[in-house]
Amino acid sequence: MFKILVALASISGVGKPSVCHILVVVFLEYFAWGLLTMPMIATLKETFPDHTFLMNGLVMGVKGILSFLSAPLIGALSDIYGRKLLLLITVIFTCLPIPLMTIDNFWFFMISSMSGVLGVSFSVAFAYVADVAPKEERSRSYGLMSATFAASLVIAPALGNLIMDLYGINTVVLVATLVSTTNVTFVLFAVPESLPRKVRSTGLSWKQADPFVGILRVASDPNVLILCIVVFMFLLPEAGEYSSVPAYLKLTMGFDFVELSTLVAFMAILSITINVTLGSIVRAIGAKRAIVLGLMLELLQLTLYAVGVEKWQMWLAGNVAALGSITFPAVSAYVSLYTDGESQGAVQGMITGMSGLCNGLGPALFGILFYLSDMDLSEDRISLGSLRRERTVAAPFMFGAIYVLVGLLLVYVYVPDEKDSRGRKEEFSALKYTIEMEDEVQRS
Repeated sequence: MFKILVALASISGVGKPSVCHILVVVFLEYFAWGLLTMPMIATLKETFPDHTFLMNGLVMGVKGILSFLSAPLIGALSDIYGRKLLLLITVIFTCLPIPLMTIDNFWFFMISSMSGVLGVSFSVAFAYVADVAPKEERSRSYGLMSATFAASLVIAPALGNLIMDLYGINTVVLVATLVSTTNVTFVLFAVPESLPRKVRSTGLSWKQADPFVGILRVASDPNVLILCIVVFMFLLPEAGEYSSVPAYLKLTMGFDFVELSTLVAFMAILSITINVTLGSIVRAIGAKRAIVLGLMLELLQLTLYAVGVEKWQMWLAGNVAALGSITFPAVSAYVSLYTDGESQGAVQGMITGMSGLCNGLGPALFGILFYLSDMDLSEDRISLGSLRRERTVAAPFMFGAIYVLVGLLLVYVYVPDEKDSRGRKEEFSALKYTIEMEDEVQRS
């Protein structure tokens, strides 16, 4: 099977490798899954009626943790066998669970969680961009990837809901499967290889595949350590929130599928807008203040989700959440100002590793917190009114708000302003030198 995939990956693509190729892949992949946003909520409630939030968190959490563990290995293998082969494999496994939704609900969720082992196309996509984009254009290209991800959610959930209303869930799954098949076909025949054979790695070491290597290196520099702790403090609840909010609004707050898909689309548009204007915001108030602004917005929206009982409060929380998506790009912008050009790769790699860890732990943690706080749904508690009377505070969101508050205090107290950080670039250069020496020993 692997030899067949290698042979297929040798097919030359269309034109020279470019960022545009990978943007199409990212858009089609998340558009297919965006179509299933509303059907998945209905299927979750049908399959796990007594533990909906718990199972949603566990499915998303297991997938995220497996992706975190396997991403370095996939990236290292792409250095050896080329980007196109690993991109083809990861796109296939990312899309593999979709058709199972019409066959067996339990196995759909089981395969969805396990697909995280090989369904990590984003790591290969970032490597592809690094191959084809000049250094001065990489930040912009990564921003375009994030905007493309958000753009796929502008119409996909609403379109999936419309198709479900008119023709049923099976038709939505069919359309999503066709989009996924189109994506696999595009990778196979249109995406050219970006990594020439002459610059590929010749071997694989355990250190390259160890997902904790980058994180463990954090302890060697206190400034990087603070940045990574801050990233962990706001991304953990953010990942948990994103995995649970659609089901929470539908099953607990009484949103219908039309309202929910409209809110998701509006949030995506706001997110695109705020990220496109990030450069202007950073120039106006500074990178550190942009991080503080993003954390304050995230704190506000988590608090609204925690204590709100009316739909307008949920709409406000969703809009604030979209604006709060500025935080992670603002951290990346701060790092670009805080470090010299040669050190950024090492530090950004550590922050990305922390992000992957949160994407696994966050959903699982929120699912468990929903379960422990007795907020999972059961047939005798399905009445929206009874749920509102029983609930005073949604514990998972309040936990997240406290977590973000700690991160906000850390930024305010320990993260220096840009003007104070310039003198610390030498410390990052020393960290980079240490990492390079370790890698050189490893290659030897």
